Amino acid sequence: MPTFFIDAGSVQLESILREPASEPRGAVVVCHPHPVHGGTMDNRVVYRAAKAAARQGYAALRFNFRGAGKSTGQFDQGMGEREDATAALRWIEERYPGLNLIMVGYSFGAWVGLDVGNTAPSVKALIGVGIPLNMYDMGYLAASEKPALYIVGSNDEFCSRENLDRFESRLPVVSSVHRIEGSDHFFNGYIDVVEKLISDFFRWL
Repeated sequence: MPTFFIDAGSVQLESILREPASEPRGAVVVCHPHPVHGGTMDNRVVYRAAKAAARQGYAALRFNFRGAGKSTGQFDQGMGEREDATAALRWIEERYPGLNLIMVGYSFGAWVGLDVGNTAPSVKALIGVGIPLNMYDMGYLAASEKPALYIVGSNDEFCSRENLDRFESRLPVVSSVHRIEGSDHFFNGYIDVVEKLISDFFRWL
């Protein structure tokens, strides 16, 4: 799949679009993990999330945050990255007008992307993978009325059981948490499980 660039104001975002075999029934934006620590749109969790979406009939957009891959600009502590996610969402809204949109994020990408997706009227559901509750406050999701799936390993280094329990207890009934027993933050040995959970969620929507 060829890459292209999305205009995000002062920066250009390297992107890849994966379309389903038939007419899309929705579209997805997938946000990658922390760029300072090597996160890009080629991360295997991000890749598998896009693959699962396309299998269920959704067009899936992956992109590199500013300063990652061939995207221009520099890391901006999550502020500029929110602008990036907003630009990616705007691009996919224009390409697929009227279709339901889903925001997906992994790790740092969940913190940034779900914040953007939660407030965007066009986004109908959220998926957070490896939500880094030890690092960032994601309490805003407790008030979200959008269906959401959160996937976390039981041994996640960036999301303690206590923080996840506290987070889950505050979620609305339209949201669910799936804990993968034995998995770490990177889902080593469990990537197929992650892909299936995401695929099943898209099938349910």
